[in-house]
Amino acid sequence: MLSLFSFISLSLCNNTFLYLAFSTYFLLFISLMSQLCKESKFEEEAEEVTLDGSVAFHGGPAIRAKSGRWVAGIIILLNQALATLAFFGMGVNLVLFLTRVVGQNNADAANNVSKWTGTVYIFSLVGAFLSDSYWGRYKTCAVFQVIFVIGLMSLSLSSYLFLLKPKGCGNETIHCGKHSRLEMGMFYLSIYLVALGNGGYQPNIATFGADQFDEEHSKEGHSKVAFFSYFYLAFNIGQLFSNTILVYFEDEGMWALGFWLSAGSAFAALVLFLACTSRYRHFKPSGNPLSRFSQVVVAASRKSKVQMSSNGENLLHMDAKESSTNGNRKILHTHGFKFLDRAAFISSRDLDDQKGDGYNPWRLCPVSQVEEVKCILRLLPIWLCTIIYSVVFTQMASLFVEQGAAMKTTVSNFRIPPASMSSFDILSVAVFIFFYRRVLDPFVGKLKKTDSKGLTELQRMGVGLVIAVLAMVSAGLVECYRLKYAKQGCLHCNDTSTLSIFWQIPQYAFIGASEVFMYVGQLEFFNAQTPDGLKSFGSALCMTSISLGNYVSSLLVSVVMKISTEDHMPGWIPGNLNKGHLDRFYFLLAALTSIDLIAYIACAKWYKCIQLEEKSGENNESKV
Repeated sequence: MLSLFSFISLSLCNNTFLYLAFSTYFLLFISLMSQLCKESKFEEEAEEVTLDGSVAFHGGPAIRAKSGRWVAGIIILLNQALATLAFFGMGVNLVLFLTRVVGQNNADAANNVSKWTGTVYIFSLVGAFLSDSYWGRYKTCAVFQVIFVIGLMSLSLSSYLFLLKPKGCGNETIHCGKHSRLEMGMFYLSIYLVALGNGGYQPNIATFGADQFDEEHSKEGHSKVAFFSYFYLAFNIGQLFSNTILVYFEDEGMWALGFWLSAGSAFAALVLFLACTSRYRHFKPSGNPLSRFSQVVVAASRKSKVQMSSNGENLLHMDAKESSTNGNRKILHTHGFKFLDRAAFISSRDLDDQKGDGYNPWRLCPVSQVEEVKCILRLLPIWLCTIIYSVVFTQMASLFVEQGAAMKTTVSNFRIPPASMSSFDILSVAVFIFFYRRVLDPFVGKLKKTDSKGLTELQRMGVGLVIAVLAMVSAGLVECYRLKYAKQGCLHCNDTSTLSIFWQIPQYAFIGASEVFMYVGQLEFFNAQTPDGLKSFGSALCMTSISLGNYVSSLLVSVVMKISTEDHMPGWIPGNLNKGHLDRFYFLLAALTSIDLIAYIACAKWYKCIQLEEKSGENNESKV
């Protein structure tokens, strides 16, 4: 262990970029801890139970002073930072591992990485389903983290024992030999265990962290909103460390060391998570949501010809036992999607078919069950509007890197890796999170002079779309000037423009700022607007938005290239960017995002917020 620490220290000292990255990571970590200490300073209550229906580990009511809050919240944030470090420490360089170690060509490697990434997001839906339906968030997080650790340890062992042969292979110059089917089977089993573990864990940990704060309590409700900002910051801190320190070791051919460090980080995250078990607050799972949704649709369809009177709302089925069985809060009846109200309308046949104290659930559903379906239907248009933003976000890991490679990347004798410019995105996220939490949010709250503080989630997501437009316009302008100073006669476009790569900083900074408003707002919005029994599904929606953004981006690039290469033209995004018009593609994305912003504003104005029983006297409407 001492020799490993000395090796890392020596490597940091010998590489200026790594030293700066490590220093930035340390400063961000200290800043995060200091801010969390400020957030956690509120008085202890006596043996007061929580008001949101959460329970303790043993199943009894959660005591406010002895469970949850920032003690549990900080543990979950540390867990997230370590798990993110582990995941990206393996995933960010997977395409290089496939080409240098496994021996695949660039196209096959990129295709395999796309399949693997898509599988991660598919597994997020599996994890959300198990969490909301049967296991609960704590058990789901624990089980999938164990799978995550097993996958990383298996990958580390298989790489060290079988794949990295001859010794020292896997760097930019020495490629590894061929491998047997058994060795490749071990490799693919390992990386898909990692995908299963991280995919099943990720949509639940953010929601589980939010569960530690009682939104019915004024001070804890404020902390719950703050938690999502710090959660996203912890995610970026872990990603920054993996994308700089671990990537350096792996790029130099030290794959086994990088994978073992990732496995160690994942194991530390698991131990930390389990160590705080007695402190967590929990929500009981609500059963299979698919059957509940199907019952509403079938019951409403069966009564499609039933005439509801003007006072039909008084004849809707209210199940008093519904919330007491699982601790979830009831959802109040709302207007809209009137057809679905028929599922809760008590007809004469329902009274005739009644057996004992119950009704046939495929003919009559409680109002709260009907409102669950309404909530999801109202969320879908908002969710669809976030996909175009994810297309913009995706460019940071693809076209931004290619654009940077075609610019001047050297400062004195030091070469700046184009992919490392994403560090400015992470720094921008950190800066804007603190700016929003400490400056903008209080300022807007004073301007409003109402009980609500700062911008609503819907307003923040709209601001995120506006900043995304600015990011694409900035990237397009930089590309115009890059082409102006490019050497047109080059065979390869790398380093052929005299325009410095540091001109990309504004577009990365804009992307980081937009993430704070869009993705953090999205996490808060879906967590607040999904029913208690579907919170993990709300977080999974955020992940699937990013996944679909990748697919839409790939489709958009294919369509643009097919159209722009007609008549033997090189197209907008050719292999040699100096012969193309990447700026036009950026401006196209800016236009599409602007159109998406208009559609989003219309959807946001139409949207009606969820109305919970405990909040029936409050005005929960979000306006843009």
